[in-house]
Amino acid sequence: MSKKRLGRGYGSGKGGHTSSRGQKGQKTRSSIHVLFEGLKVKKSTLKKFPLLRGKGKFAAKLKPVTIDIKKLEGKYKKSDKVTLESLVKKGLVTQSDSTKYGVKILGKSELKKDLIFEVPVSK
Repeated sequence: MSKKRLGRGYGSGKGGHTSSRGQKGQKTRSSIHVLFEGLKVKKSTLKKFPLLRGKGKFAAKLKPVTIDIKKLEGKYKKSDKVTLESLVKKGLVTQSDSTKYGVKILGKSELKKDLIFEVPVSK
């Protein structure tokens, strides 16, 4: 036997004015708000979300792929340009990761060659 469809008229088997949802209140509406505490959503999980408004509330923040300066030392010659395309050609980053996340060059070690960077770099 199929499930009775609420609020689809008298012929549905559960029709009528309020369709067995009661008269007024939050649960009589078609959808319940995300922050409604009566369902299986605990406050501790809601507190973990940042207080952001709008569409991107639950979207994850994407961080760039990091590359150490030491890896660039053996791959590049003096006064070469370091771009996304050259990093992909040298095999330091994949094409999909570089376009999706971006690339940032990090490292505490010193660079002995003079390179021209067209990619974000840390101090």
